[in-house]
Amino acid sequence: MGAIGGIWRWRHNPLRRGTDLAEAWVALSALLLVCLVAPVVGSLAGGAAQDALQRSVREQHASRHEVTATVVRTARAASLEADPEAATGREARTRVLAGWTAPDGTARHGTVLSGLESPHRGDRFGIWTDAHGRLVARPLDAATATTHAVLAGLGAALLTAGAVEGGRRVIMWRMVRRRYAGWDRAWDRAGPDWGRTGAGS
Repeated sequence: MGAIGGIWRWRHNPLRRGTDLAEAWVALSALLLVCLVAPVVGSLAGGAAQDALQRSVREQHASRHEVTATVVRTARAASLEADPEAATGREARTRVLAGWTAPDGTARHGTVLSGLESPHRGDRFGIWTDAHGRLVARPLDAATATTHAVLAGLGAALLTAGAVEGGRRVIMWRMVRRRYAGWDRAWDRAGPDWGRTGAGS
């Protein structure tokens, strides 16, 4: 708003310098770019991220299968561990030796993290595998993918706004340096006689 006020204030002012009006126009242009271009860039980036992430969600849900595993025994030196894929990242999991049947019908077994606090032989719990029964991470859910896409769009908009503001600052810095250089040249021309007006020297 200061840029608009600056342009209006200097429009017909007899003390207006060309640089004053130019600086106001640069500020107004930067403001318009931040208000109009940054949201468009953020929206496009967020939309592209959303498409890619939702495609990944569909692919993961098509290729990963939740199967039921049965506890054979608690793994040696079993301890509670945090599940990095849990919603909060703090869900306690216990390492156990378990067996399960793969989607292709083959029997599998191995050491896995279970959601059981005190697992016993025969307890059952869910795990995620690929089509051949190999353990895989839980597939990404659509809501989390949307959150990531929104954050990507917001980040792109902020980066665009930052780039515009950085460009405005560089332009203003160069304009101020040019103005100071002009003042120095004018002072060099007038300097020797500035205090002796009308002295004839």
